[in-house]
Amino acid sequence: MFQSIFKKSFILVFLCVCFSAAFAQTAPQKIATVEEVYPGLATGILKTALPVSLKKGLILSAEGIEVEESFLEKSVAEADPGLREELKKNLFFLLEQKSAELLLLREAKRRTPDKKATDEEVIQSYLRDKFALLKASDEEIRVFYEENKDSMSGMPLETVKETIRDYLIQQKKQELVVNHIEELGRAKPIRLNTDWVKKQSVLALDNPVDKARSSGKIIMIEFGATGCRPCDMMQPILESLRKKHPQNLHVLFINVREQRILGARYGIRSIPAQVFYDKKGQEVFRHIGFYPEKEIDKKLSEMGL
Repeated sequence: MFQSIFKKSFILVFLCVCFSAAFAQTAPQKIATVEEVYPGLATGILKTALPVSLKKGLILSAEGIEVEESFLEKSVAEADPGLREELKKNLFFLLEQKSAELLLLREAKRRTPDKKATDEEVIQSYLRDKFALLKASDEEIRVFYEENKDSMSGMPLETVKETIRDYLIQQKKQELVVNHIEELGRAKPIRLNTDWVKKQSVLALDNPVDKARSSGKIIMIEFGATGCRPCDMMQPILESLRKKHPQNLHVLFINVREQRILGARYGIRSIPAQVFYDKKGQEVFRHIGFYPEKEIDKKLSEMGL
C-alpha cells in the first residue's frame, strides 16, 4: 500500500519536474530594452526599443520601417559642416530623430486620404488637428512672467503677454509631439542592431553631461550660451554654488551654441535651462529662464544637499 502511494507520488513529481523543465525551455525569454541595457542613451522613442541581431547594414526594423546604416551616413554628409563631427559621435540620437519622423509619417499617412500631398504636408495636416485645442491661460502666462521677471528687461506683463502666450503654446505643441511619438514607439516593437547600439553607446555617452551623471554627486547643469543676457546673469550664481558645495555638488555649464547636439539630446529648446540630477544620475527637476540663487538653494535642499 505504502509502496503504491510512494510510486504514484514519485511519478507525479517526476512529471511536474519534466513539465517545468520543458516549459522553461520553450518560454520566450524577455529581451531587455535599450534603456535597461544602456541607461541614458535614448532620450525618447528608442528607450523601449529592443537590441537584437539584425542583418549587416540594417540598424532598425519596425512595422513597415527599415533603416540602413548608409541612410544615417548620407544624413551626416548632408548636414551643416559645423555639426558633422558632433553628429558622428551621436548617430544614435540621429537615428532616434529620423525614426521618430518615419513613425509619425507612417501614422499620418494612415489617416490622411490625400495621396498627392508631400510627406511634410501629410505630417502638418495630421498634427494640425492635434494642436487645435492647445491654449495658454492668462494664469499660466502670469506665472511664467513672475518666474522669469528678471529676464523681461523691466517690461510690464501686458507688453509681453502675447509673446509669452505664443511661447507657451509652442512648448505645449512640442510636448504633445514628443509624447505622441513615444506612444507610437510603445505600440509596436522596434528592433535595433545590438552590435551597432553597443558601439554607439560608447561614443554617445562620452560627453561632459553623461560623465557628470555617473559621478555619484548631486548635479546642476546650466544649458546656456555666452551673450544671452539671462545666461550671463547666471554665471556668478554658478560660481557661488561651486564655492559653497565643492565636494557634494557638480555644477556644469554647457554652451549649446558650441554643443548643439548635446543640447538637443537633453531636450533644451530655450535657454538658460537648469537641469538637476540626483546622485544616481536621474533627472529630478528642470527650470527655464533666470533662476535666483535663493531658489536654487531651496531646490538643492529638497534634494538632500
